[in-house]
Amino acid sequence: MKAGADMKIAGKTVCVFVLLAITKVMRTVGNDRVSVTVGNSSVLTCPPKANMTMVTWKISPRVGGPCTLGYRADQNKTDRTNCSDSMNWKSRPDWDPALEIRQVGIALEGSYTCEVVATEGNFHRTYHLTVLVPPRLTLYCDDHGNPVCEAAAGKPPAQVSWVLESNSTPEEEGHDNGTVTVLRKFTAYSTNVTNTTCIVSHPAGTWSKSIACHPSKNNATIQYVFIILCFLSIIMAVMYYFKLHSDRLCHRTKPENAPTYSPQDDTMEVEPYTTYVQKENVIYNSVSDLTAGQNLPQGLSPAT
Repeated sequence: MKAGADMKIAGKTVCVFVLLAITKVMRTVGNDRVSVTVGNSSVLTCPPKANMTMVTWKISPRVGGPCTLGYRADQNKTDRTNCSDSMNWKSRPDWDPALEIRQVGIALEGSYTCEVVATEGNFHRTYHLTVLVPPRLTLYCDDHGNPVCEAAAGKPPAQVSWVLESNSTPEEEGHDNGTVTVLRKFTAYSTNVTNTTCIVSHPAGTWSKSIACHPSKNNATIQYVFIILCFLSIIMAVMYYFKLHSDRLCHRTKPENAPTYSPQDDTMEVEPYTTYVQKENVIYNSVSDLTAGQNLPQGLSPAT
């Protein structure tokens, strides 16, 4: 029994020793979250240790495969695997093993871990890099004369609010690159509001912009235009109806079988008379010639 108890105590002692050894060999320096605005540069530090033998940056970006940057002190040599040109040592890794990221983009968002091997043990530090995309603020009046505030393509989504009270709710639209557009209309409780200010809050900054819209005047203008168009349409319809009706009346009053006059009728009436006169003239001429040949008085005919 005593031997069994001694074995349990020895086992616990070994476990404690192993845990202390592991803790000494592998130390966690930190686990931080870092945010950087898109397009800017970022420097991730890796605390230098005395008598470093090796430094390795292990990177897992949001887009693409993992990459590594390494340095070996015994060979005074650096190497890189599958890393873009925007990632590099800030200076000489034996002096400062910090990592510099230039022109940060959304694709570079991810996990960055620095591992240092030194005589006093191994150390590592992990960063979770978040890329901020400031939204584009746009303010305009819609077709009904209501102010509209749009925070386009922001990451994370922006908070949109109005200085004056509004009973509207924001609308969000996500994009493939992870950005979000937030749109919010201003619907005032009172129609007398002519000027309002939109405020856009985002981790990358805060912006505000004012606009003046006139809902009542715009609505009245639309109503006036609609009434005028309706009035003109009615007038054109009435004119078309009367024109069509007058054409039908004229068509009905026109004689269906009205006699037609032709110059040929005069010719047909004159031709018989002309023929008769011509025949009489021929007979008269024949009688005259015969009387003159026999010296007879006109009016007497020669004996046969």
